[in-house]
Amino acid sequence: MKYDLVLLHAPSVYDFRKNSILAGPISDVVPSSPVFEMYPIGLTSIADYLERFGLKVKIINIANRMLLDDKFDVEKKLTHIKTKAFGIDLHWLPHAHGSIELAKLVKNLHPTTPIIFGGLSATYFHKALIQYPFIDFVVRGDSTEKLMLMLMNDLEDQVDEFDLIPNLTWKRGHEMNVNPLTYVPSHLDEFDIPGYRYTIRSVFKYRNFLDPLPYKEWLQYPNTAILTARGCTQNCLICGGSKDAYHQNCQRQSLALRSPTKLIEDIVFIQRFSRAPIFILHDIRQGGANYVDELMEGLKNIHLKNELVFELFQYADEEFFRKIQSAVPKYSLELTLETFDENIRLLNGKFHCTNEKVIETLQSALKHGCSKIDLFFMIGIPGQTKESAVANIDFCEEIHNHCHHDSRLAYFVAPLAPFLDPASAAFENPERYGYIKHCHTLEDHRKAITQPSWKHMLSYETKEMNRDTIVDATYESAKRLNDFKLQYQLIDKHTHADIESKIEKSQAYIRSIDELMEKSPSIDPKDLESLKREFKELNEYSICGKNELKWEVKKNYANFLSLAMVGLELLFEEHKNKLKQQLYPAARKQINLDA
Repeated sequence: MKYDLVLLHAPSVYDFRKNSILAGPISDVVPSSPVFEMYPIGLTSIADYLERFGLKVKIINIANRMLLDDKFDVEKKLTHIKTKAFGIDLHWLPHAHGSIELAKLVKNLHPTTPIIFGGLSATYFHKALIQYPFIDFVVRGDSTEKLMLMLMNDLEDQVDEFDLIPNLTWKRGHEMNVNPLTYVPSHLDEFDIPGYRYTIRSVFKYRNFLDPLPYKEWLQYPNTAILTARGCTQNCLICGGSKDAYHQNCQRQSLALRSPTKLIEDIVFIQRFSRAPIFILHDIRQGGANYVDELMEGLKNIHLKNELVFELFQYADEEFFRKIQSAVPKYSLELTLETFDENIRLLNGKFHCTNEKVIETLQSALKHGCSKIDLFFMIGIPGQTKESAVANIDFCEEIHNHCHHDSRLAYFVAPLAPFLDPASAAFENPERYGYIKHCHTLEDHRKAITQPSWKHMLSYETKEMNRDTIVDATYESAKRLNDFKLQYQLIDKHTHADIESKIEKSQAYIRSIDELMEKSPSIDPKDLESLKREFKELNEYSICGKNELKWEVKKNYANFLSLAMVGLELLFEEHKNKLKQQLYPAARKQINLDA
């Protein structure tokens, strides 16, 4: 089969299967592994939008295929692909090494096929990326669905009108061209974000369910997510997705929302194939009180079968949870507090309220039927010392006591790792916010992610904590939290012992790696070859239990008949769409960037 566009997601390090890297806790509190195999949801919205206009788009999660099978031959897989263009995401900066190495491999195999980059990190480092001889285009901004269609039209027609495509960085010969970043849509309802209809349809259409899998354990835990907005109303100092970061990097001056109606449509569709929790990305209160009320009213009017997981960015009163309880049969919460220190929270931007208000928020949620609350604390934020980092565990105990030892509360701690987000205030003004940056350029980050331990990957230190202190504070906090969880029976003795052992082994190996690096900054990979298997075990759930972040459900999927019906309906929609494209072939050329 010949495609129009093949979208590839790379591992963080290519080829991680040949490297011995102690990545430690850098991915402990996200669904994916240190390979960061979960691809950005924007890939599915691009694919979905292009296929509406008759293009054939395939997503291949190269990182996950490599993770699932040690013998998976990437070169063999890519050699036989016939496509008009390849797209590779560089959304999260930890993919700086893998994405570029994958692009190099693809260009060697397909020297005349264009390679397109996109994502927030690609947007930030677009001028560096376009200098690589194997990268032809960088599509900038947070919403590139229509821009990708414009670019694909030009590539198909073999016309050199790339200067007419907004947000595009490209080259003619060796000359770099940077088109103005002017396309910043104010609303998102014309896009499916994520494009689950595309994803399910592609399994049947392209007869491969492994290629588009989001992450390693998705078949066991098929959690889904829906995006409420692009942009943000908050200005957290360490976040590359903050209000000011979006303005600087993507020229976004206001929030672009998806309507409650579209969110409800997504939820109704998702529960046709999945019974796992649905994560509502971003705090729904960003849209305002009417937005929340409309969403809750819509949820009441559907037969909601799945648990919903909401994010909170700030204090919420009891009335908010009363509304959720009346509309949602089962819901959970995720809160990133980052620290107990009210002054540091005020500086950083998230939950800038008193600790009393934090506890009140949790008590109100528990009172109104919340099934689970995940609380996240972070090591390495502005103004934090080792002592204040470790003191977060005291605040966990304070919360637990005020909430009557409720087992629905779950506590997590993790380092800000491996990198500061590009475009974040901390990255742009490190001295102002107490940071010392070790990585400035794209190449700096490419080299850092391949270091033998997560300590040496860190792209920063703070005025209060150097790399050693950040590592020590992380493991000491993790140990104390592990003991706290055992004391209050939040984990069992086996889990406690497993985490304690992993922490001790990780600390010992970091010391050993440090000793090797003191002798020679460039460690011979052979010196660590024998530890590869040990490192692999330590890189998974190194400071928290394997199942602590998982939502256990009795049934992960809808019944087989329902799944089959969804597949048939989507294929029928595809057939109708083909007929429409045949009747109106010019439709894909008439792109309204104002709509």
